[in-house]
Amino acid sequence: MTPTLAAEEIAGSAQFRHLSTIAGIAVDLRYASADNFVGRDLYTPFDCAWLHRDAAAALEQVVAWLARARPGATALVLDALRPQRVQQQLWDALAGTDLQMYLADPRRGSIHSFGMALDITIVDEAGRELDMGTGFDDLTERSHPALEPVMLARGDITVQQIANRQLLRDAMFQAGFQGINTEWWHYDCGDRAVVRQTFRRVL
Repeated sequence: MTPTLAAEEIAGSAQFRHLSTIAGIAVDLRYASADNFVGRDLYTPFDCAWLHRDAAAALEQVVAWLARARPGATALVLDALRPQRVQQQLWDALAGTDLQMYLADPRRGSIHSFGMALDITIVDEAGRELDMGTGFDDLTERSHPALEPVMLARGDITVQQIANRQLLRDAMFQAGFQGINTEWWHYDCGDRAVVRQTFRRVL
């Protein structure tokens, strides 16, 4: 049985850190606004600007690496902790469509619901998001890292857009995060099976 924690209780848990405690990042939680594929705020009244302390420590490594590799660039967190009840809302919003493939089945649990996944991008010295070829939550093949060579050959993305994605990958991979084949912005901290078996899921 997966141990759980209510979202209302997270502020009192030593296992989680608030994003405000991580220096050198910017935060724009898209599911706390209408700027997402569902088109509405899914987080209010909950504060979802949290990560498990392990993922928070790894994000600090990302900040340090970026400061050396691309001075002036800043990691922009687009999503962090996503409670189970919000994952269910997203799943239900895509019910009956092929787009459900982009979401973890709530019965199994999204790694976001354990505070061990990030949706993230990079902003430049002027605060502009680097051009990654698509925006966040673009549920098309152009968002798939695994298809970048095909997309490049078709002219659907550019060499510079792939280079920007690679900068993000380099920053995340060196800190121990793992990417997925279908979303350039999504990274897991740690092995998914281990996370699901041993970490607390936030409901």
